[in-house]
Amino acid sequence: MKVFILGATGFIGLPIAQAFVRAGHVVYGQTRSEEKAKQLTAEEIIPIVCDPSHVNTYMHLIPTLDVIVDAVGGSNLKVASESLLNVVATAASTLRHFTAPRLTYIYTSGTWVHGENRKDVVSDTTAVSNPIELTAWRPEQEQRVINNSHVNGIVIRPSLLYGRSGSLFVPLFRRAYEGKVAWHGEPGGRLALIHCDDLAEVYVLAAEKAAIAGGKIFDASNDINESADAFLQRLVEVSGANGPYEYLESTNLFEKALGTTTIIRPYLARALLGWHPRKAGLIDHLEVYYNSWKASEGLP
Repeated sequence: MKVFILGATGFIGLPIAQAFVRAGHVVYGQTRSEEKAKQLTAEEIIPIVCDPSHVNTYMHLIPTLDVIVDAVGGSNLKVASESLLNVVATAASTLRHFTAPRLTYIYTSGTWVHGENRKDVVSDTTAVSNPIELTAWRPEQEQRVINNSHVNGIVIRPSLLYGRSGSLFVPLFRRAYEGKVAWHGEPGGRLALIHCDDLAEVYVLAAEKAAIAGGKIFDASNDINESADAFLQRLVEVSGANGPYEYLESTNLFEKALGTTTIIRPYLARALLGWHPRKAGLIDHLEVYYNSWKASEGLP
């Protein structure tokens, strides 16, 4: 297959692009940076240097692509996500040969759409009627993707990522390295998690099995949610920080999102795609993950 990753140097996008390369596919990767383009080339990913909104830069790829993955990060994602889908769908409907299958479009959402819920177990097919405020716009975008008539739309919802350079845990690890463990939320919370490498595998499987994955929404999360209290206590031990750990009061919507508890038991990717997370949990291998973050920061 020919695959194009939008946001190919991000914490989600780079492992996805690398996984497609390992699976033997031709991979193009969008980046805004000439320097990061060299990183992509070294990974056997063909770089496309542009802003993701500058669709004309990569329009020539649309006729022969099999898959586009939207893994774009940054601000104002609500407008950017809708615009990207519309432009790509229009291009696909006009530029692709009538014998070509519909272009597969994989959109990256997130399990925060399930909202804060410490009582009920939710899964891929649970209605998302109470998303957290930060991502309240995403359910509508998910429906636009899977119901678009010009592309074969698939939605993947990653849980909170861990591994490698740390993802959203970077500020927490940095505070721990400086001597104090503090996280947003309240005691008794649970973390829905997925390692970045396991997440990448979901994208490859969804793309390769697009004929059955089209029109579906997949929660990408480990089988077991982990105790936030136990994680923070373990981080105190691993980092050598001064205990006890503490919880911070949220001052914005993003910090509030980090403290979200959702009890997720996903099944659809396992049942339809044959996907099974392989990486050790966050707490079990926290020393490995913490040291990986330190190495990525050049810390001793």
